[in-house]
Amino acid sequence: MYLLDTDILIDIQRGFTPALGWFASLQELPSIPGFVVMEMIQDAQNKQQIRKALQLVAPLPVVWPTETDCMRALSDFTAYHLSHKVGLIDSFTR
Repeated sequence: MYLLDTDILIDIQRGFTPALGWFASLQELPSIPGFVVMEMIQDAQNKQQIRKALQLVAPLPVVWPTETDCMRALSDFTAYHLSHKVGLIDSFTR
């Protein structure tokens, strides 16, 4: 299962050719963490941008982390935030 992060979705939303090509080459529809959907909405400046973000993610299955996933994300975030600049949301899309 592929999990997309916000950076990939923003590239797709902006029409970045390599991201579009990669996405088109997938044989299985990727999933998206619910936190990423929320992050896409958070970055919107108006209702039109919210609608566009929701339209972009509408065909994708939305998944939510389990408690075990959250504990792993916390561990990864703690270990790699300073050394590798791992962001909070990125720790969930491993």
